[in-house]
Amino acid sequence: MFSSSLQSNLSLLSLTTKSNRTIIRRNSTTVRCGPRNNRGPLVKGRSLSTEAMQAVQALKRAKGDEIKINEIISKNLSRLIKNDLLASLSELLRQGHCELAMKVFVEVKSDLYVKTNVSLYADIVSALSKYGMMQEIDNVISELEFEVLMGDDRGLSRLIKGLISAGRKESVVRVYRLMKEGEWGSGVSVDEYVVRILSKGLRRLGENDVADEVDAEFGVSIDGVLEKLSSV
Repeated sequence: MFSSSLQSNLSLLSLTTKSNRTIIRRNSTTVRCGPRNNRGPLVKGRSLSTEAMQAVQALKRAKGDEIKINEIISKNLSRLIKNDLLASLSELLRQGHCELAMKVFVEVKSDLYVKTNVSLYADIVSALSKYGMMQEIDNVISELEFEVLMGDDRGLSRLIKGLISAGRKESVVRVYRLMKEGEWGSGVSVDEYVVRILSKGLRRLGENDVADEVDAEFGVSIDGVLEKLSSV
């Protein structure tokens, strides 16, 4: 009888142990480890190619050696396809290597795509502002051509907001002049959001006369859409 009771207890213990082990195994499969750091993907929307990654790493290693940097740009970066050049530029901006990024920008800015990509300029202004490189912002905007501002109102609004946030009054005024030169919003209606950002931003920066000019140039709001005064 004692043997039978002991065997029964051992069987119960075995079942309990197996059950606990099963629970432990089941619980272990539900554990999700978070990222080891907060770094995002290398480039938003795509990964760096091997060639672009090597070029970025080479530039970072050469930081402070202007001769070596120029050599890398002329020999390595010049052989990259356009998408890899732009990816290298974006990655350097993302990592805060703005001085290196601007050297790459000099290499790519003559490309027609870059000359008409206002979102890229908005990204550059945002990165330069983050690291306090205000004079570099003005230098970039001083070389803008009006083609950059055409066809991408979302990118244009980001650029204007970035310049206002950085307090670059002269650069905001230049963007407005380029918009006029390029006949931005030359149709019957224009993007109300862009105009409002521009007008309010200019007033915030103390350029009330230019803000009044913006309001007069691009019209009044009718049913949520800005209509040009000449057509009202």
